[in-house]
Amino acid sequence: MFSAKSPENIDAIYQGLKMLETIEGGWLLRVTKNTKVDQIANDIDVVVYGEFPDEAALALYKSNSVYEDCTAIVRPLRDKRIAVDIPA
Repeated sequence: MFSAKSPENIDAIYQGLKMLETIEGGWLLRVTKNTKVDQIANDIDVVVYGEFPDEAALALYKSNSVYEDCTAIVRPLRDKRIAVDIPA
């Protein structure tokens, strides 16, 4: 989950994170903007949802050059980055 430093950066963060969907592998990955329907907590702007079969697949995904390119684009524009790892 990502929040933008400035509202003007949300689209750039979204487009940068969408690059991650081009990384091929045996996993599910979706990038979407937060619709902000909840009336209370709306500080997250973009969500990356992934399901990986194991830690090796996650490591392979993170080692891809597209992941590095995405990080270079998004990191300077984001404020919060929240990651949660849970077993399925």
